[in-house]
Amino acid sequence: MKRRDLIKSLTILPLAGKFFPVQSLSAAPLPQFSRPPFAEDKPMPAIHRNAFVMDGHVHVMTRELLMKTDIGQRYTDGNVDLPRAKEGGVDAMFFSVYTPEHYYPGRFETKNTFRVINLALDQIKKNHASIELALTASDIQRINKKGKIAAFLDLEGGYDLEGDIDLLRAMYRLGLRSMQLTAHNVTNAFIDACNDISYWGGINDLGKKIIKEMNDLGMVINVAHASNEAILQTVGVSKHPVIYSHGGFYSIVNHPRCISDEAAKAIAAKGGVIGIHFGSLFNNPKYWEWQKPPATTKPTVPKGTKPASLVPKPNTLTIEDADRELAKEVPLNFRGTIPEEYWMHVDQLAKVIDYGVKLVGEDHMALGSDLDGGPELPHEIKDISDYPQLTIAMQKLGYSDLRIRKILGLNWLRVIKQVTEGKG
Repeated sequence: MKRRDLIKSLTILPLAGKFFPVQSLSAAPLPQFSRPPFAEDKPMPAIHRNAFVMDGHVHVMTRELLMKTDIGQRYTDGNVDLPRAKEGGVDAMFFSVYTPEHYYPGRFETKNTFRVINLALDQIKKNHASIELALTASDIQRINKKGKIAAFLDLEGGYDLEGDIDLLRAMYRLGLRSMQLTAHNVTNAFIDACNDISYWGGINDLGKKIIKEMNDLGMVINVAHASNEAILQTVGVSKHPVIYSHGGFYSIVNHPRCISDEAAKAIAAKGGVIGIHFGSLFNNPKYWEWQKPPATTKPTVPKGTKPASLVPKPNTLTIEDADRELAKEVPLNFRGTIPEEYWMHVDQLAKVIDYGVKLVGEDHMALGSDLDGGPELPHEIKDISDYPQLTIAMQKLGYSDLRIRKILGLNWLRVIKQVTEGKG
């Protein structure tokens, strides 16, 4: 089952050469920097050319793992490669290492996670002329000053479903600095997923220990894919700001993957940031009404019941079998056909950002595209090289340059600095 179809079905189941201050963002005007010229058919406003641009959720490494490709080469399909990221003016990204549900039945999630992190490090090293690994906000600034893209490793799915803290520490030592707590769309041993049955009523005691460990290590806690209760409880337990890397607002599209106003306000009150997903499914009410499955009620489970993801299953599949199944979906971008009346324009995406600005303030909104992760992209965006279209749309809303800079990347940078360096 394709990733986007899984998200839908689970609703019914149980850079270049820049330096930028991150303190006092509302103070003096930020310095201007210039980029090399880009393709003439790619409009790039001066504010975008000179701003620090960071995406909170970009899918990488799945196709490299399964198709033996190189992210440094321009692809003829998909949404993301380094040449196109450069053309889109992207200076940094949450470099998503992804272990989807294909690997869970055979309990291969740990093995896959470590091999994907290792591959990410190899690909970054191989393409060192254009990208480097960043462990802190200061690293991001240093890397950008050299004209390179900064990769900030973020894990989506796959953290050992039993929550082994030793494995968490090992991933940290490899360079992982951000992690989504849920096992993608399924509840795991310590936190409820928004699309799955609630087993813990949010998070349990193990979840609290993992949050404390991430706080102590200086890792960014990502609550995307978590249930509303889990988000609220995580924010309450964490001593650091937490992020919601990619999604929409439930008040605009009532999809379970979208964040409630209550949870968004809680994240903002703690100093965190909410990244807006680029897909119609989470941002376009017309599209959601056309696509959404029949409403059902999630079943309740007796207290103490083990999540389905942890119940042993007879299994004869190998990790290579899981690879072959996932490979059928690669690249993980949307392939469907959308009638004109349901296809979203970038202006609608800007309206969702504006809803968030009015709800939680400009210091807590950012972008988390989910490119190459399956979003039904707006008319004006076909891949990461079209990133300036978001800036153009925000300018049409009358946003100030400072507000645009915050949303394009400075808000992510501020949280990373606070979490990884204890500053901000």
